[in-house]
Amino acid sequence: MSSDEIAIRVTNLSKRYEIYANPRDRLKQFVMPSLQRASGNDPKQYFNEFWALKDISFEIKKGETFGIIGRNGCGKSTLLQMICGTLSPTGGSVETNGRIAALLELGSGFNPEFTGRENVYMNGSVLGLTNEEIDKRFDDIVAFADIGDFIEQPVKTYSSGMYVRLAFAVIAHVDADILIVDEALAVGDIFFQQKCMRYLRNLQEGGGTVVFVSHDTSAVLNLCSKAILLSRNKDAVEGKSEEICQMYIKDLYAEREKPDAINSLVKIIEPLVHQATPQLNGDFSEILFKGEEQEKNVIRVVPFRHDADFFGSGGVNIVNAWFSGSDDSRLSIVNGGDPVEFCIQAKSNKNIQHLAFGFMIKDRLGQYIFAEGSDLAYRNFPIAIKSDDMVVVKFSFLMPLLIQGEYSLNVAVAEGVGDDHIQHHWVTDAMALYSLKSRLVHGICGLQNLAIEIKISSAYQLEQK
Repeated sequence: MSSDEIAIRVTNLSKRYEIYANPRDRLKQFVMPSLQRASGNDPKQYFNEFWALKDISFEIKKGETFGIIGRNGCGKSTLLQMICGTLSPTGGSVETNGRIAALLELGSGFNPEFTGRENVYMNGSVLGLTNEEIDKRFDDIVAFADIGDFIEQPVKTYSSGMYVRLAFAVIAHVDADILIVDEALAVGDIFFQQKCMRYLRNLQEGGGTVVFVSHDTSAVLNLCSKAILLSRNKDAVEGKSEEICQMYIKDLYAEREKPDAINSLVKIIEPLVHQATPQLNGDFSEILFKGEEQEKNVIRVVPFRHDADFFGSGGVNIVNAWFSGSDDSRLSIVNGGDPVEFCIQAKSNKNIQHLAFGFMIKDRLGQYIFAEGSDLAYRNFPIAIKSDDMVVVKFSFLMPLLIQGEYSLNVAVAEGVGDDHIQHHWVTDAMALYSLKSRLVHGICGLQNLAIEIKISSAYQLEQK
């Protein structure tokens, strides 16, 4: 493969740290080995070696989204710093082809005493922009960050979310060829996370290269085509993201199978076993354990944002959206599995012949996990409205059981049938849902009306069958 097709090439990269037991050993290491060699003795080492990385090699093609995954302490951040050139390797080499923009850690590249404005210019200059280029992009950077008047305040007064907003806004406007993101997208509200995900998708579609570091296997699977797994005591493994994420999960569970981990788990579970209430069946050779009722999936609803981003021709405008219960009261809390109504209110600015509403629920990675519309239900008798009409559509359903986390909703109104339609008003991230409490650990959503039972038969009875 030619060098023009490669964005990043890492060859036998290693990084060693010297760990000293106390400050005096550092001074000894500076002075004593030279004296020992001068006297004809072998020099003594006064530190312990720690290899954060050893002999790591891989290539990232231009236009590829590459994941780096691994447990804490495996060298992910060290690797990124060496790719960005902020840390020198002990051995090996890194070659990059193109302008790099990196969001390595909270507030990296910012001076806390400077204002947001001053940091934009300083950080933009570090990333290769001239003052004139920053001038042209400054308003767009401020709009993307959406931190209001805080742009004129010292960044030491910022919250963690504001830090990341401004840092990401800068790197989103430097026209980077390679974007490196280290766990930063977990900070900030769901609306900003969605904005970042849209930027990443656009960068991918435009042929940009992304290096994405995360513990979140779902994020790596969703964003990355290839990945590398870093481990403390094993060689790095590179491959397709699906294979690498499976290996990572396997390693996590293998750690829990060690004797110390199992003994700790037994101590937790053993008292609970005696609390179980079995239902005995017949001659006691079979025991049926009925599972307890599952706890509620509590979901907080963030009201409709009238200032949310939107697009469309404007023939109809969405003016509000909300969840309501059976008594038509608007809900701020809903429970997964409960019957709800999702309502969209819109005002017409012209005569419309084929009215159609829709909404989409997205996870924090911007994936549509549910999408519904009214088009098919009214395909044979289209809804027509006149100018200045006010319309409310109600979607009635059982609320999905959502894994704990953050979600956003798009709402839209269009005119036409199927894909042959005019989009009048599409509101992006109009509302948010926060799944505060859930029985779910993996996946996206859970089963409705779930009941669980476990039946245990005696070994003697099974042998006789």
